[in-house]
Amino acid sequence: MDNLMDHIRNIAIIAHVDHGKTTLVDCLLKQSGTFRANQAISSEERIMDSMDLEREKGITIRAKNAAFKYKDYHINIVDTPGHADFGGEVERIMNMIDGVLLVVDAADGPQAQTRFVLRKALEAGAKPIVVINKIDRDNVDPHKVLDKVFDLFVSLHATDEQLDFPTVYTSAKEGYAKIDLKEASTTMDPLFNAIIQHIPPPRAHAGEEFKMLVANLDYSDYIGRIAFGKIYSGKAKVGDSAACLHGDGRKTEGKITAMFHFEGLKRIEVQEAHAGDVVGVAGFEDVFIGETITDNVTRLPLPFVPIDPPTIQMQFAVNDGPLAGLDGKLVTARHIWERLTKEVRTNVALRIAQTEAPNIFNVAGRGEMQIAILVEQMRREGYEVLVSRPEVIYHKDQEGRLLEPIEKLFLEIPKESMGATMENLSGRKAEIVNMDHHGNEITIEALIPMRGLIGFETDLVNITRGLGVMSHLFHEYGADRGDIAARKNGSLISMEDGEAMAYALNMVQERGRLMVEPGDQIYKGMIVGQNAREADIPVNPCKAKRLTNMRSSGDGKGIQLDPPLKMSLERALEYIGPDEYVEATPKNLRMRKKILDENQRKRAAQTRAPKTVGV
Repeated sequence: MDNLMDHIRNIAIIAHVDHGKTTLVDCLLKQSGTFRANQAISSEERIMDSMDLEREKGITIRAKNAAFKYKDYHINIVDTPGHADFGGEVERIMNMIDGVLLVVDAADGPQAQTRFVLRKALEAGAKPIVVINKIDRDNVDPHKVLDKVFDLFVSLHATDEQLDFPTVYTSAKEGYAKIDLKEASTTMDPLFNAIIQHIPPPRAHAGEEFKMLVANLDYSDYIGRIAFGKIYSGKAKVGDSAACLHGDGRKTEGKITAMFHFEGLKRIEVQEAHAGDVVGVAGFEDVFIGETITDNVTRLPLPFVPIDPPTIQMQFAVNDGPLAGLDGKLVTARHIWERLTKEVRTNVALRIAQTEAPNIFNVAGRGEMQIAILVEQMRREGYEVLVSRPEVIYHKDQEGRLLEPIEKLFLEIPKESMGATMENLSGRKAEIVNMDHHGNEITIEALIPMRGLIGFETDLVNITRGLGVMSHLFHEYGADRGDIAARKNGSLISMEDGEAMAYALNMVQERGRLMVEPGDQIYKGMIVGQNAREADIPVNPCKAKRLTNMRSSGDGKGIQLDPPLKMSLERALEYIGPDEYVEATPKNLRMRKKILDENQRKRAAQTRAPKTVGV
């Protein structure tokens, strides 16, 4: 039986956004012959990024599995999300693997986001192989990049064994790999061989009772919840009775109704599986990540690793504006609640709850990006929803003091942006823990309240002209850091329903920055621009020019409107205030006041008492 395990390799691939991770995986799958030449998919770019959103943003959101055969080895690839908002995903993956490929761009060298995932991998004891990719491009310096990678490993406290990593030079685009830059090579074989040679077989035990640690969830309408993970010991067959040992100590008995492993990206049903395999098991509806599936209830569970707690929450509400239901088909509270329930089945870092109001739901997660991605997916599926500003989730300690989530922030910025960045951070109550100059770049590590991070990415892009890179991960619940100044500008709010007119917008734009253009549908209470000053002002963007037979001196000059400020969903969520909503529909993103009628708004503002945030 032991020889089965010797022929399995479980690896994760770590790379910064855009360094070619997904292209590399495609290349490995194609060259290993997993996709036959006549299969349409083998010509498709970036096979791994299956969600449209992932292709557009160029980031990997959901950890996905793939596998391929090389010679007589079965190699499982687990794709890791690089964005720290998906931190919950990363930790689980590290339980399944024994080695990592660190993919680094031969021109850019390792970046901030790579640190986060790499640290988790090294802590889990994974064996690294460094892949320096894109060597086909001009002006690359692979040797300099290798020195940088070495420094990165040292700064992450790698062991001596981990520091002795093998290096492979590749061009995933051209489809070749080399161990030595002077070699000629036309295939990926050197990389395949490095994986087999340097990555150990799974840490697992063949002869003992069946145990598997659940690291990922999927859902199928036919067989229910599917738990993915690595089999730590023993073997299992479809039809075997089994037990799920839950994180809270409960135990559920059941049986294995189906098993899957991967060939390429497809789930293939298998009848049995052995220690070291990465498989999916169906049969337990309420299994959760970190729990153990084993052969009977008397067994001891594998160590339970809880997922990072949600630190931010937003409200999702039914769209009740005057333009509701014009774009979307799925608009009722029932539609939204069912979609949220479906999301939670496989997306473990989210929590959802109903509120006293039947049309409002609380959604909590690890960061605004994660929730924004859910809203963006819902829009594409035909939903309409109102989303409130992200708020952090406070806790209280034993003495009743407020604790708020503190994040550890990693920044890489150009030297000339340093002053402005530091000033911005101090306004957000950040505390700098570490600073490192290298060439024209500065790396900053800071502890910052989660509240202070909201909207920071937008500022960073503006300060560094898009050159700044940031990533962050949950650090702890710490003492409340006090007030953080909110946005300085009020909104320009429409007092009428109708269509935006150029003549009227020309007058409105004297007050601030427009967010709509002529022809847009407008309604009472909708935000049509940003006021240059602090208060909100009611404006009328729908007023048509009165026609008279008198000519005024200004006639015929033509109207010059400034280009409107168009915001992405994430920007809009960061921008809105606590009494505002983003209205997300398949075709439109609008911002509006929660209370559309101006008089009711004023009344509500007078009676509003300061509210305390519960846990």
